[in-house]
Amino acid sequence: MSNQRIFTVTELTRQIKLILESSLPDLWIEGEISDFTWHRSGHMYFTLKDKDAQLRCVMWKSQNQHLFFTPREGTKIQARGKITLYERGGQYQLTVYQMHTVGSGELRMAFERLANRLREEGLFRQELKKPLPSYPTYIGVVTSATGAAIQDIVRVISERFPPAKIILRPAAVQGKGAAEQIARAIEELNADGRAQVIIVGRGGGSPEDLWAFNEEKVARSIFASHIPVVSAVGHEVDLTISDLVADLRAPTPSAAGELIVPHKREIFALLRALRDRMIKAMQAEITARRGLMTGFGKSHGMQRCADLIVQRWQLADQLAQRLRKGWGNLRERWEDALKARAQQLQAMDPKSVMERGYSVCRRLVDLKVISDASDLCLKDAIEVTFARGKIEGSVSHIEAYVLRDMKNGGRDG
Repeated sequence: MSNQRIFTVTELTRQIKLILESSLPDLWIEGEISDFTWHRSGHMYFTLKDKDAQLRCVMWKSQNQHLFFTPREGTKIQARGKITLYERGGQYQLTVYQMHTVGSGELRMAFERLANRLREEGLFRQELKKPLPSYPTYIGVVTSATGAAIQDIVRVISERFPPAKIILRPAAVQGKGAAEQIARAIEELNADGRAQVIIVGRGGGSPEDLWAFNEEKVARSIFASHIPVVSAVGHEVDLTISDLVADLRAPTPSAAGELIVPHKREIFALLRALRDRMIKAMQAEITARRGLMTGFGKSHGMQRCADLIVQRWQLADQLAQRLRKGWGNLRERWEDALKARAQQLQAMDPKSVMERGYSVCRRLVDLKVISDASDLCLKDAIEVTFARGKIEGSVSHIEAYVLRDMKNGGRDG
């Protein structure tokens, strides 16, 4: 015993972990899910079992977010992963990287190939999802005109939000040509322009029945829609490519109606809350204004209101008196100035000059006023106007005065 090495529990567990994990490669295991837990951290914990044994499994959030179905109790699956040892519990487990349901065959492989390709292209990116309107009044629906899905959608929406109107674009939802009709109906609703949100879906069925919603042309028409699209295909456990591309996935068609329109009770409650807020705001404003007016009424200025009015009247009378006096003075100055101008004009009046013995002589041929005798010739007919009366005659003698040019010193005369 003294020569044998003694291991701690931790050391032995690590040795077993090293041997176990290094000796077993990645492998596929088939079994039935039980004890399934989807932790709030995003990790999945469950057990795979058959009739004789069971195996604990874990699938981390980074891996399970790429699943194309939701695991459920009793679902038979095939899982690929690696055997690991959880040291703290001393228990081996399968760390799962990939899993799918058993029995889907070629459809499952086609589904995964298309889904992986579309994911790489970015058609599933969460940041590209368009928000839904809060109160849509026009709702487009792409589904069978005779199926249960349209009946469920109409019933739920009419009960929850009566103002909403349904615009149905009927399309085959399974069989040959269904994918083309669904894609074309989505394009028509976008071209119409009235719908504010579009529901695309149908009721439950087998994977083959739902396959039209896994077609690439449907996925691309949903992605290209400028109107938000809600995918409501089958039941909650069913997952299609349309669900992954759509702006919102609804578990069922009736659930789609519940997700896109509010209930009238919520609207009434909101309106009542807004009304109460408005009433409280108005009451508070009235109270504040009433307090303000009360304060004005008690102020010194308001108490002397009558005195202030009398003072303003008195001031108005004083201003009116000053205005009248100023206007009178201005008018007197204007009158004096006018009288002075009148006297100047009167003094310059030719008649006043002529009253002092002067007269005006004109040559009759052109009525030119003659101020220089040299402008006349003998026998010119003239007219002489006096202060009172005038005479006509002819020139018989001219005696002219020659003004000597002061510049030439008077040499020319």
